[in-house]
Amino acid sequence: MSQRPNVPHSCSIAFGLLSHLLVSSFVEGGIASVIAGCSTHPLDLIKVRMQLQGESQPSNIRPSLAFQPSSVHAPPHPAAKAGPISVGVKLVQQEGVTGLFSGVSATILRQLLYSTTRMGLYEMFRQKWSDPNSASGTMPLSRKISAGLISGGIGAAVGNPADVAMVRMQADGRLPPAQRRNYTSVVDAIIRMRKDEGITSLWRGSSLTVNRAMLVTASQLASYDQFKEMILEKGVMHDGLGTHVTASFAAGFVAAVMSNPVDVIKTRVMNMKVKPGAAPPYSGALDCAMKTVRVEGPMALYKGFIPTISRQGPFTVVLFVTLEQVRRLLKDF
Repeated sequence: MSQRPNVPHSCSIAFGLLSHLLVSSFVEGGIASVIAGCSTHPLDLIKVRMQLQGESQPSNIRPSLAFQPSSVHAPPHPAAKAGPISVGVKLVQQEGVTGLFSGVSATILRQLLYSTTRMGLYEMFRQKWSDPNSASGTMPLSRKISAGLISGGIGAAVGNPADVAMVRMQADGRLPPAQRRNYTSVVDAIIRMRKDEGITSLWRGSSLTVNRAMLVTASQLASYDQFKEMILEKGVMHDGLGTHVTASFAAGFVAAVMSNPVDVIKTRVMNMKVKPGAAPPYSGALDCAMKTVRVEGPMALYKGFIPTISRQGPFTVVLFVTLEQVRRLLKDF
């Protein structure tokens, strides 16, 4: 008499394997993201400081093409902007070497929330949407982009409070001492924002964060997979460190070009101070973008691009190289 297969037992094994796969994808992404975020934090800090250069008080802004009385003058031409090296040197002179890590606690929390979510979800989609007819189990580019858009948007919504806190903590040192918020940690920042400005302040600029994250994740993760597959298919290099570094740096460049304009607006909206009873400096993302372009010109949307690519390149390299190594370690474990 043949024995019937133990269906419940088989299902439990399958469920256990699936659960392990899902958990490991989030753990791998989280570890790699925290390491990459902390190691490139100083570059991200310099980028934020540069993006806030030349920001004018909204009350002084005048439409360049509007008909105004002759007594009204256009705002003075903005002063020359400092480059990333000058910003970094000035930062160290004024705040010390430890100033390069202002807001690092917020970076860690942001990576744990935002990047862990997006990396884990993307890997889930990659496993589910891979082409079964492909020998290497690759995923079509359109599905890679879709997976990146969805996972990036969800991750950004989860991590927005930490993102707002990070921007504010990074920007604090550029303000006069009397105007600084002086958050002691990311937890202190979130508690004080909720108390002083309401719970909605924790999701200030969330539409921008989500849009930026969708662009970054779709361009970064999808292009890394695509570049890596192209390198391996053409036999340029084998699946090793050289391939991972090359594909990840190319992915970082694509992500920087796609995300920088949204990143500038996001930084300014998140950093703005809203006084009780007064209108906010910017009514929203579009208003901020129009005022920025009107006063500083279209290229203002690419402020901080050098530190962005200088940070995005190493960040993406560290992220994916670490991710590949963590995957191998957990697989062997």
